[in-house]
Order: sequence, then structure tokens, then C-alpha cells
Amino acid sequence: QVQLVESGGGLVQAGGSLRLSCVASARIFSDSAMAWYRQTPGKRREMIAGNLATANSVRGRFIFSSDNAKNTIYLQMNSLKPEDTGVYYCNAREVGSGREYWGQGTQVTVSS
Repeated sequence: QVQLVESGGGLVQAGGSLRLSCVASARIFSDSAMAWYRQTPGKRREMIAGNLATANSVRGRFIFSSDNAKNTIYLQMNSLKPEDTGVYYCNAREVGSGREYWGQGTQVTVSS
């Protein structure tokens, strides 16, 4: 059963913008802290932005938001840089149990 479904990745030139979306099941959305993670080749998956924090590397350029009526979170990515290239994952962590759910990932490629 798919719990998190991402969309919105693609190829963009440096300086451009993209918006990622992640639709969650109603139960997960209501019981979890949500966040976006990024994985680039040779690096660990890192938290980019979420309900609780935004990484220094993207602060001022990426904006996390959520739409409770749609059980959806977004990541608006502006002023994209080649180093933002990677696979972006939607993450939900249940507040009580700590159980985590992951989306399938969406590729973002920023050309120089």
C-alpha cells in the first residue's frame, strides 16, 4: 500500500525553480511530522526542509509548505544550483511511535 506519492521533479537550468509535491494518506498526514530529504551521489540522505527545520544549505531558497485539506506537502525550490541535483524523498515520521514512511523519490537535475 503506497502511503506517500511524490511528483514534480525534472530537469531545470541553474537559477530556475521547481515545486515538488507529496500526497500522503490521511492517517499518516495527521499523525506525522513531514519533511523533504535529498540524496546526492556519494552522500548520505539529508533532511532539507520540514515542519520543524530547514537545512542551512537551502534556507532562503527552498520553502516548505503544507495543505491540510489535501494531505499534501510541497517544496518550492528557487534559485536552483547544480549542487541541488539529487533524488528528493518525502518523509513522514509518526509522532508517537517514530515509525517512518518514505516516498519513492523524484529526481531533480539542475544543469549549469
